[in-house]
Amino acid sequence: MEKMNQFRSSAMEKVKMLVGMEVDEEEAEEQNNSNSAAFIDDFNRNCTLSTKQRFYGFAICFSAGLACTLLSMLVFFHPIKFAVTFTLGNLLSLGSTAFLIGPKRQVTMMLDPVRIYATALFLASIFIALLCALYAHNKLLTLVAIILEFGALIWYSLSYVPFARSMVSKIFLACFDTEF
Repeated sequence: MEKMNQFRSSAMEKVKMLVGMEVDEEEAEEQNNSNSAAFIDDFNRNCTLSTKQRFYGFAICFSAGLACTLLSMLVFFHPIKFAVTFTLGNLLSLGSTAFLIGPKRQVTMMLDPVRIYATALFLASIFIALLCALYAHNKLLTLVAIILEFGALIWYSLSYVPFARSMVSKIFLACFDTEF
């Protein structure tokens, strides 16, 4: 019975770590004393949510992002409106995961060496799409930027699946290989 209780407590600690909740109070105090990421630490400390609130926040934010993305299809032939709603949907969907794992861990995972280039490409494509839609008002450039943003979103999403990017790269190389 004691082993069962130890297993439960270790499993609960792992789940808490997965969703970004603090496990050890001493570790949290040491982390709060460091000045390297004071803003994010203050933000995490002030935004403590229960697990149920985190799931609700995730569901609401993800649903809103999905709704914006789907509603953008209604204005597909108006590239400027399409770019704004599609980009807003992507940003809401991206932000929804911060509810599950916490904003600090989200940023840390985005800046991980494995996905830093995918993150940079995705954020740059969002910026370019909004710039083309809101500043340039060029429909062709906006459409190209949205295609770039969609591709960057797929590549960024694949960075979270182990070996997915290498598998997709190999498939594309095999499909477009010109040597026989």
